[in-house]
Amino acid sequence: MSGKSIRSILIVFCLCLGLNLYGCSVDPELYSQEENWTYLETEVSDPKADVFFLCPSVYSGDEDSYNMSLRDKETKASFVGAINMEKGIYDDEDTRFFAPYYQQIGLNVYEMTPQEREPYLEIAYQDVKEAFVYYLDHYNQNHPIVLAGFSQGADMCIRLLKDVFDDPSVQELLIACYAIGWQITEEDLKNYPQLKMAQNETDTGVIISFNSEAEEIEDSLMIPEGSRSYAINPLNWKTDSTFADRSLNQGACFTDYDGQINQEIPALTGAYIDEERGALKVIDVSAKEYPAGLSIFEEGIYHLYDYQFFYRNLQENVDKRIDAYLDQSAL
Repeated sequence: MSGKSIRSILIVFCLCLGLNLYGCSVDPELYSQEENWTYLETEVSDPKADVFFLCPSVYSGDEDSYNMSLRDKETKASFVGAINMEKGIYDDEDTRFFAPYYQQIGLNVYEMTPQEREPYLEIAYQDVKEAFVYYLDHYNQNHPIVLAGFSQGADMCIRLLKDVFDDPSVQELLIACYAIGWQITEEDLKNYPQLKMAQNETDTGVIISFNSEAEEIEDSLMIPEGSRSYAINPLNWKTDSTFADRSLNQGACFTDYDGQINQEIPALTGAYIDEERGALKVIDVSAKEYPAGLSIFEEGIYHLYDYQFFYRNLQENVDKRIDAYLDQSAL
């Protein structure tokens, strides 16, 4: 048995006992402490909605470390920056923004098999769940919720939907879940009826998801070869292979760690959904212009640009879904 496998078994054993990786009891009041939140916006007196956002992967990990420590100040600074890059899509003056730190897995964990990976993801998810439940109990005050995350954050969103949103009273609060950059399978939808994929640009209580890649890609971490993911096209808000011309792209935005838009390119690219893989095929850009950027991806996988390529369309859509939810609630 490999060292990683033994470590995975120990992690599962600790979690079953209510302990963390180091054998210490998990702090039930962890998220009562402001220092464990990247954003904790409670000052808006009458928000139209709350945004609960889960950060994508920023932690690299090493041969002895597979989950980020909440005492890691350097990685926590990257947490803030990565969230800022997307915050403008979801947040405005009429919403409150909540984003917890969590013991996310390192990029090195994605090099493991899915079975070896899972115990480390469970550590990350237990933080996410604890933060969300604390938010519900202490901050939500029955406000409707936009749940959002990218990449590992999208994975965490889906886990929350499966686990916590099986409660009808919590389901009723969901405006939409933007789980971008992760796979959602037929098995997921079959086993968890509260998971419903978006079918158009204004339905609510649904999941918005897609994975961007070049036309020649047949395999990726997000959509392994031979599998399929559910998706919606952020340019035409269709779930079939209908082609969306680049003219529908309101603006690709490339942001920095302060959340500032350094470059905006209207009509950068069109896209269509590959019905076999469920991937979003992006057609007017090249892998040379937009490299994969990480060793876990081959060139032509545009994962790092999922929200950047479609920034303005996503921004507009969040507002539309919030308004649609509020209009329905007023009936």
